[in-house]
Amino acid sequence: MRATLVAGSRRDFDVAWLRAHFAASPVSVEADYGDADARPDPSFLKAAAVLMPIVARPDELTVLFTRRTTHLRAHSGQISFPGGRIEEGDASAQAAALRETEEEVGIAASAIEVIGRLADYHTRTGFCVTPVVGLIGVPFALRVDAGEVDEVFEVPLSFLLDPANHQRHSRELQGRQVQYYAIPYRDYYIWGATAGMLVNFYRHLAAGAP
Repeated sequence: MRATLVAGSRRDFDVAWLRAHFAASPVSVEADYGDADARPDPSFLKAAAVLMPIVARPDELTVLFTRRTTHLRAHSGQISFPGGRIEEGDASAQAAALRETEEEVGIAASAIEVIGRLADYHTRTGFCVTPVVGLIGVPFALRVDAGEVDEVFEVPLSFLLDPANHQRHSRELQGRQVQYYAIPYRDYYIWGATAGMLVNFYRHLAAGAP
């Protein structure tokens, strides 16, 4: 269960390397927001958390994603990590990410090894998102909330960590052009905040790669 990180030169790594990397640097200190000149006013940001679930499959490491149902009011049909708003009863961002993961896809907190987190990501929609990085062993069972999630799928971590797959696009938003990241994989179009957090994940890992 290895992956390849492309950071100037290729480097193979495994779960042990990930654990050691986050133990040495548990929280990244810099984030690229995808559209650096469109950050919301921090005083109006709503706190949220997501889990970046790395699945330790025997042949390769993968990342688990959800596709949101099309009837949701916000971000319908988009590809995302399990997660949502931090609620009053949540002890921390990590607790919120684990709770949301169990609610959305049925993976219990006891089945997830949290190894660190990335820098908070501010979205144009007014959220301050804390990405929590967790390892999931196999086998594991899913219990998908059909009211929120249409599909659960995995993408090889090596593909997501290859900067050649990190695309930069722009679109018109509120009368101006804004930029965003996209990482298309087969029929899946991973973009926006999810892709931006993956780019930040790559940069965090590359900072510790020889």
